[in-house]
Amino acid sequence: MSTRLITSLIFFFLCRIPVFSQLASLARGPEKAYISFRLGTTLYQTEERFGEVISLFNKYRGVTDEITFFTSETHPPLPLEVFRARMKIVEKRMQTARENGYRTGINVLSTIGHHEENLENSLKGPYTHVTDIEGKVSKGSYCPNDQNFQIYIREIYKAMSLANPDYIWIDDDIRLAGHLPISLTCFCNQCLHVFEKEQGKKYTRESLKAAVNEGKAEDKLLVRNAWLQHNRNTIANLFKLIEETVHTLKPGLPLGFMTGDRFFEGYDFANWAEILAGKDRAPVMWRPGGGFYNDQIPADLAGKSHDIGRQVSTLPAQVLSIQSEIENYTYQRLKKSANITALEAASHIAAGCTGAAFNVLSFHDEPLTEYEPLIARLHEMRPFYDLMTARLGRGALAGVSVQWNKDSFSGGNLAEGNWFGAGAGIAGYEIDEIGLPASYSAQSASVIKLKKDNINALSKKEIEEILSKGVYMDVDALSQLNERGFGDLTGFEASGSHWMDRIEKMSNHALNGSFAGRKRDNRQSVYKSEAFDLRKTSDKAGVLAGLVDYAGNPVADCTMGAFENRLGGRVCVAGYYPWSSVHSLSKSTQMKSVFRWLSKDRLPGYIGSFHKINLWVRQPQEGRTALAFTNSSFDAARNVVLMIHTTDETIRVFDMNCKETVIRADGKEGPYRRFVIPHVKAWEMQLVVTQ
Repeated sequence: MSTRLITSLIFFFLCRIPVFSQLASLARGPEKAYISFRLGTTLYQTEERFGEVISLFNKYRGVTDEITFFTSETHPPLPLEVFRARMKIVEKRMQTARENGYRTGINVLSTIGHHEENLENSLKGPYTHVTDIEGKVSKGSYCPNDQNFQIYIREIYKAMSLANPDYIWIDDDIRLAGHLPISLTCFCNQCLHVFEKEQGKKYTRESLKAAVNEGKAEDKLLVRNAWLQHNRNTIANLFKLIEETVHTLKPGLPLGFMTGDRFFEGYDFANWAEILAGKDRAPVMWRPGGGFYNDQIPADLAGKSHDIGRQVSTLPAQVLSIQSEIENYTYQRLKKSANITALEAASHIAAGCTGAAFNVLSFHDEPLTEYEPLIARLHEMRPFYDLMTARLGRGALAGVSVQWNKDSFSGGNLAEGNWFGAGAGIAGYEIDEIGLPASYSAQSASVIKLKKDNINALSKKEIEEILSKGVYMDVDALSQLNERGFGDLTGFEASGSHWMDRIEKMSNHALNGSFAGRKRDNRQSVYKSEAFDLRKTSDKAGVLAGLVDYAGNPVADCTMGAFENRLGGRVCVAGYYPWSSVHSLSKSTQMKSVFRWLSKDRLPGYIGSFHKINLWVRQPQEGRTALAFTNSSFDAARNVVLMIHTTDETIRVFDMNCKETVIRADGKEGPYRRFVIPHVKAWEMQLVVTQ
């Protein structure tokens, strides 16, 4: 027997063992999408109703691989006896699902609870509710540091494990922000006691609030960062409890976790994934999510994809099953069309996912025939999801990223002294609609978008590293950088501002091309935003645009400028609506020229034509580039110019029906080949692979 054959046989049998199977998949990447459906309790309480669901899935065989059962229909934790009784039903339904060829598992909707709802029928007992900094509580959610409540958590995870699922999904109630009717938690006495042990200093809610909001900036940041680490530890300890409980009974059982943006929780996804894997390295799944429950604002679809992409960017490579949350809450069929639902899953795959988890069916007694057109459309799309996942895999995205890190929340409202009303300083997404490639890791991005709140969370070394790259920033960020002593690296300073009647006018700078003199009027009287005057602090700085009034009179020589500093970094400062209203031909063209210049022609690709397109480009692997883009418009896009940083002369283009078209480059510009795609339907995604 040959050595090659022996090696192949060993590899074959090792791949039957879960951990080795996972390593094999990691080496070659996912071969198809991970697709599941989540079912509300009313869809499985009776055999008859669940039989209708199975019949629907069997009719459209392949629409899903997995059937996942929610534990409850409302958002606080269930009484333990109710939970245990429900697991008996779920165990039977899972067996039926397996008999019909589906993997199957449990989605625990409420471990600590989401928010107040159905309180009269929910868990009650000697447990501590999550508490905000003012001492207010959410009666639908409980503190994960409460040792009495941890006993309840152990029991529900035991009950699920003993029901013999193929996997368990943990829902996104395991968070510390948004437990309605309150916001940031948990500041109960138990959590303050834990923090005291971590820090060696005692705080009350009042003294902690003062410590994060008052005094020197460095002192406030010290306490804020300590609290973020406390939050990371709180969730980590909860996951240790869950992992030990489950894997003691069911070694190797895959665990999954659903997330959103988790800035206040400390965004410790890699560590949490490590904990959930346990000592035996069980597979870990992830379900990144966000709010896009109807299609009233279609542009929010891509916004959710960007939120999801940021979450995926933090996950370790061994997490292969990344199923985006597709949620059509409250599941009324006309709230979100079948086409938008189908596109949404593809968009999230483009942003980094490897599949989708659909929560789109009724949670009452509507006939499933109402939902059959949706199931049929998703069935049609399944080959495209598989193709996208196989071609894009877990490849890293390259392009333009907002600056953020695990500590970003610590810098919010630092000067204003209102940490509990802060955000994470994530820039708006309108810039991503003009055909610039989206990325979610500032470390590997070609260009970084910078806002002030994220600067507070950065060290001097980190700021210098950022300013040695390509940076697009607003004036608030500029002023904060200058105040911290980086003025020689920015090239500009703010010298005045206006709240009314100012219009941006492009200069004759080379980056503006033929659009010198073009104006952009965003109507400050209606869309309130401060417009800034800039003063050059270096002779090497260039003016891209100034301000004029409605009579055309010059008001400021510079409101947007470009500068290359001594570190070799390139900076663009924008003082007039820097994050919005960039959709005219002149402004979108200018922005693409600016971002190419900032990147020193290291953008992996961009849309060279005037179209409203969201674009995601994977970093080249084995000499090939793979990308996906959406025509985010109600108009069909004709003659879309796709500029790709490649030496390849041919691309393969796949539409959402997997129809393939081969297109040859018709020119080049610097390191970019130019490909013209003749036609893209409204709200359609296309997959492109170089060859």
